[in-house]
Amino acid sequence: MEAANRTQRKTLLGFVTSRMGDKSVKVTIAYKIPHPRYRKVINRKTVVHVHDEKNETKIDDQVEIMETRPLSRLKRWRIVKVVHTAETLALEANLEAPKE
Repeated sequence: MEAANRTQRKTLLGFVTSRMGDKSVKVTIAYKIPHPRYRKVINRKTVVHVHDEKNETKIDDQVEIMETRPLSRLKRWRIVKVVHTAETLALEANLEAPKE
């Protein structure tokens, strides 16, 4: 029963914005919320410190992260997988851009 509860951890998608040191990265999670009174959509972001065990990510990679036990003073998340690398995202953006 407890093993089933253990797998129910939050997972989020974000972009790597900084490589701080060995096995550590900062991931920015962007989301949109309506303003409480005026209902205009507001862009927000959260920056979390993430554990990158294999040092496999680069800046601008899109990654999936998962909650974990505290690994250091600030790190509470770990990388599950790299969804898109920065190179593939750049190639997709070039393909979608209209040619003049």
